[in-house]
Amino acid sequence: MPRNSGGGATLLPLFLSALLLQCFVCHADAGSLDGDVAALSDFRLAADRSGALASWNLSTNPTPCGMWRGLTCGGGRVTRLVLEGVGLSGDAALPAVARLDGLRVLSLKGNALSGAIPDLSPLAGLKLLFLAGNSLSGPIPPSLGALYRLYRLDLSFNNLSGVVPPELNRLDRLLTLRLDSNRLSGGIDGITLPVLQDFNVSHNLLTGRIPVAMARFPAGAFGGNVGLCSAPLPPCKDDAQQPNASAAVNASATPPCPPAAAMVASSPSAKPAGAATNGKGKMSRAAVVAIVAGDFAVVGLVAGLLFCYFWPRLSSRRSARRLREGEKIVYSSSPYGATGVVTAAGGTFERGKMVFLEDLSRSGGKRFELDDLLRASAEMLGKGGCGTAYKAVLGDGSVVAVKRLRDATAAAASKKDFEHHMAVLGRLRHPNIVPLNAYYYARDEKLLVYEFMPNGSLFSLLHGNRGLGRTPLDWAARVRIAAAAARGLAHIHHASRRGSGTPRLAHGNIKSTNILLDKTGVARLADCGLAQLGSSPAAAAARSVGYRAPEAPPPPRPWASQKGDVYAFGVVLLELLTGRCPGSELPNGGVVVELPRWVQSVVREEWTSEVFDLELMKDKGIEEEMVAMLQLALSCASAAPDQRPKIGYVVKMIDEIRACGEASPSHDESMDESSGVSDSPAVSEGGAVSQ
Repeated sequence: MPRNSGGGATLLPLFLSALLLQCFVCHADAGSLDGDVAALSDFRLAADRSGALASWNLSTNPTPCGMWRGLTCGGGRVTRLVLEGVGLSGDAALPAVARLDGLRVLSLKGNALSGAIPDLSPLAGLKLLFLAGNSLSGPIPPSLGALYRLYRLDLSFNNLSGVVPPELNRLDRLLTLRLDSNRLSGGIDGITLPVLQDFNVSHNLLTGRIPVAMARFPAGAFGGNVGLCSAPLPPCKDDAQQPNASAAVNASATPPCPPAAAMVASSPSAKPAGAATNGKGKMSRAAVVAIVAGDFAVVGLVAGLLFCYFWPRLSSRRSARRLREGEKIVYSSSPYGATGVVTAAGGTFERGKMVFLEDLSRSGGKRFELDDLLRASAEMLGKGGCGTAYKAVLGDGSVVAVKRLRDATAAAASKKDFEHHMAVLGRLRHPNIVPLNAYYYARDEKLLVYEFMPNGSLFSLLHGNRGLGRTPLDWAARVRIAAAAARGLAHIHHASRRGSGTPRLAHGNIKSTNILLDKTGVARLADCGLAQLGSSPAAAAARSVGYRAPEAPPPPRPWASQKGDVYAFGVVLLELLTGRCPGSELPNGGVVVELPRWVQSVVREEWTSEVFDLELMKDKGIEEEMVAMLQLALSCASAAPDQRPKIGYVVKMIDEIRACGEASPSHDESMDESSGVSDSPAVSEGGAVSQ
């Protein structure tokens, strides 16, 4: 009896602790921290047989966040569960983890967990999933394809079997897929993951051909699968036998050729066989010579007739054809000297003159005449709402950018108005504005000559070649471009204050294609003030898509305002943050028409981090800067004009964000010190950054 009493006294604390846990579980609510604690309690009971989770005790540590081993909380929920190599085991542990629907990171690698992988689709926000180095068995559940936010998936070194489910192709953000050292079978020809950087299916039972899209990975990623073939592994047997098989098919399908004599005799116009062949059944040399000479005579006759017919027409239209749009500027020097200029349509208009807006000698340039420009080698750079832009290489080797304005005639009816507007734009001299150096005015043709920007546009840097081999635009470069463009826009807005009687000046066409980079990589605003000249309805509509402020009148009415510039600049900031542009496709098949509205809808669902460009995830310690820039962008893109800040304030805020970024440490504040696992997708299993 005393022994029993002593034993009961010894077990009493454990009994009370278990009873307290059970009561906590009974009153837990799903979707809350209490529900997370209940799920973690079940997980501990099922997996912790070695006492590694002794800190998971409500009686001693009633607050799990920051106190329980391997847990990290955020927003009142458990967001990270990292327990690597702590001796966990059992086949009923993972179903309890599937109830932690606030998880962003789950890493249980290097344990002895067994059983099948359960349905983890309730973990909709999961970004990293590491279950490598356990004893998990059964198939890979297709429900993993529902984790569309997943960046890293590592199921290597288990006992998984079955095929690789095609549902994994839904994970269009996946950067890492490791399935090596399992017992998977079937083929991998259905895997098409566009942004995959780390891939390994070695040491399985896989068979079939390696898809071309996956051949970029090294041979070690596919080794240990006897049935896999094609690059980067040795070619498939079918490939080696294909040439012989094709030859055999062609030989069997092609009937034997008849003798030469039979072919000649079968022609209705052929001569008797004896006249064209010798005694051995071959054509005589004279016959061959006659046939060849006849062919040449016919070809020469036809060519002469065509030449005589088309040459007068070709010579009369040589100038217009030589200057087709997209190859040359569509002008030609007139044969009548300075009296006129021949157009592509064959008519003439009054010849104007080149007007230079500054002393080019101070900038190292040279003056030139219209004839020099018309004789220049030209290449079309693109078409915009204000006209067509060309790169022109003059005779002395200097390069200028020429914009041809055909649709400006209606709005700028008089030469005086046009020249006055050009004079205003010519005075805009700033390091972040593409300078207007000269213009040409005639009744039907108008040319603007700018300094050439050789490094392309922000649009091409952000959205061009979003595939393999692309060099991502890092966060520091994006902030520099935003700061430079904002300073250029501030100069435009403040320029009207410096001149007496000068109306308020606005850019009127802020967008990523009009932010160009000069030879030193400095961002500059292009097409300043051209929106006021007007354009065709189609061009105006195309220009306004996604950037035109809500209060703007419908196109094609010319319209520009400083508040509208701030709105469009806010859209550009959102482009820099999201990597998306108006009109881009979403993973769910939709299309971003209005970028501010799409961003606000995502932020309202408390998925703020989901709006940021995937390419920015490799940069560490920039989360606060991105959120600050996002708030600034949304304030600029406010639907109400009065709620938008002035561009001077925007410049100040971007400079502050940039200064904070330069002063902040470059490490990841959310790094788990004990495990080395970060919820940044650019950090792989070993902690290396994947470029």
